[in-house]
Amino acid sequence: MKKVITYGTYDLFHKGHYNLLRNAKALGDYLIVGVTSSDFDKNRGKLNVRDSLMTRIKHVEETGFADEIIIEEYFGQKIDDIKKYDIDIFTVGSDWKGHFDYLSEYCEVIYLDRTKGISSTDIRNTKSIKLGLWGFSDITTRFIDESKFVSGIDIEYIYSDSSDTLDSSTLAEYDLERKDDIEEFYESVDAVYIVEKPQNQYNAIMQALMHKKHVLVEFPILVTNSQINEIIELAIQNQCIFMEGLKTAYTPAFNKLVTTAKSGIIGNILNVEANFTQILGKQIQNQIQLVNGGSVNALASYSFLAFVKLLGLDYKSIQFFSRMNEEQIDIFTKVLITYENSIGASMVAIDAKSEGELVVAGDKGYIYVPAPWWKTEYFEVRFEDINQNRKYFYKFDGEGLRYEISEFIQAILNQKHSILLTHDEIKAIIKLLNMYTSKNIIKF
Repeated sequence: MKKVITYGTYDLFHKGHYNLLRNAKALGDYLIVGVTSSDFDKNRGKLNVRDSLMTRIKHVEETGFADEIIIEEYFGQKIDDIKKYDIDIFTVGSDWKGHFDYLSEYCEVIYLDRTKGISSTDIRNTKSIKLGLWGFSDITTRFIDESKFVSGIDIEYIYSDSSDTLDSSTLAEYDLERKDDIEEFYESVDAVYIVEKPQNQYNAIMQALMHKKHVLVEFPILVTNSQINEIIELAIQNQCIFMEGLKTAYTPAFNKLVTTAKSGIIGNILNVEANFTQILGKQIQNQIQLVNGGSVNALASYSFLAFVKLLGLDYKSIQFFSRMNEEQIDIFTKVLITYENSIGASMVAIDAKSEGELVVAGDKGYIYVPAPWWKTEYFEVRFEDINQNRKYFYKFDGEGLRYEISEFIQAILNQKHSILLTHDEIKAIIKLLNMYTSKNIIKF
């Protein structure tokens, strides 16, 4: 019996997939189809998969060509599967020609012609979300660059009052058309990515939501507790997605870290330490102070993300220990937050340095994430008996922006707010930022 194996994502199943599976089946007597898992797709940089794993398996099954369906979950699995199932022929589409020649050491490799004019990418792009840019800064250009790794998004228009920083050469470089009329801007887009100064954030967000546009706001969102409640209520009322661009929340490794910690593998979580410190030049410090007001506002959102994800929303008290500069802006702050049965601690700074690690301590073991933990791609679960230690590796592509963009697009298409950073968690982080008042600050 001649065994054949092939692999694919099979997202938005179409005629091209059907034809490839039919031709693969014709190569032998028994066809095994490997369907890539969602986590594996993300780890290899494929961030635009629309259908769930079970839906994709179902579509493959319904063709009747697969004698057996398996899940592809890790790099190197193809060699393992070829050996395990005693495969005679490995086959994929001709768009991968040459890429899998290394497998010829284990079996015959055949590249099948693709069905011309059909691809999942093309289908995704026919349903592209028109995203407009509100405001311009250095991160806006990085956002545009990273958006190229996510299908289903089209960025053409920008609305900005910053005429001094947004010149014609920049518009030409990023193929953007500037809209000076705000109503014309909203008529041209489905969603908005907002980069604004804190004093302008609330109005910008509310205006976009009033126009029934989906909103992604660059962190940190610095509004009052009542304002964030109004924002979320309006988003729900107008059936709009509202998300904060806190990049770490959407990365594969951080989400695996959270589920691992909460699985009970390290027992009850007793303490979370999450540091984010930088020594910045005076000019950058001045910019941060002008816009955000210091270390807590600029950086603590990341630490608070770790607290609300790992320890929950129901904290009992919070204290801040701050070193101020001449302008009474915090350049270093130690944060202590207490819960019923656990504690969170963090150092944030724009003019001091400490190890930027994350440590989650439990009564059975602990999780260690090396610096910079907010760009997590590796962590360890450690125990008293080092033979039980486990290591986890996840690829972190680019600057992390592509993960939040992908999640934003998926939320819009699914008409469901992201579970990776919920409305309640956004409100909790903003509430913690707003707790940074004279009542809670101890200066030293």
